[in-house]
Amino acid sequence: MEGRSPPSYLYWLFCQFELITCSYLMEPWEKVLFYSFNLALLGLLLYTTYACVAFHAGSAFQLLGSFLGNPRENALSVVK
Repeated sequence: MEGRSPPSYLYWLFCQFELITCSYLMEPWEKVLFYSFNLALLGLLLYTTYACVAFHAGSAFQLLGSFLGNPRENALSVVK
């Protein structure tokens, strides 16, 4: 892959994707539907990752901080 420009490398990756998914056999309108569906699923996956994983990671770090944190802070939370 050395010596290839980025656009030709991206084109090569796209050709590999078409070969793997057999989308080169589809008609143009089928390709539009297929790629639209795949992009929508990718978008939903990225949004879910951003929304849910960030929330759960924040909760996990908060719990870990309460275990490793200031003991006075933990004693106050028990009293409340």
